[in-house]
Amino acid sequence: MPLVRLEVRQGRSATQKQALLDAAHAALVEALGIPDHDRMQRIVEHAREAFEVPPSSSDDFVLVEVTMFAGRSRQAKRRLYQALVRNFGELGIASADVFVVLHEPPMENWGIRGGQMASEVDLGFEVQV
Repeated sequence: MPLVRLEVRQGRSATQKQALLDAAHAALVEALGIPDHDRMQRIVEHAREAFEVPPSSSDDFVLVEVTMFAGRSRQAKRRLYQALVRNFGELGIASADVFVVLHEPPMENWGIRGGQMASEVDLGFEVQV
């Protein structure tokens, strides 16, 4: 159950925002093998003056933060970065405008399915990919 936060500058339409969410989710399904129905994502929009980006970036810049169970391989993470850049590229976002950060708290730090530790629940999918 990755938690996805996309931070962007204000100005995108509802359709564009949904396309970003769909592109991010497709990358997670492809790279990490999560179930397609497992979506918990949000877009946080900032006024231009409240969201500084690298000077070489455009207003299309997207900061992607994924909080996920620990245990994915370096190869799976690499696949995720590449899939995000490719999927966002299909939306017209340059690869230089995609910045990804992964957070991996231990499974015992997740309370899911009625307050159970994630480490004690059958998730229904493999984390060690």
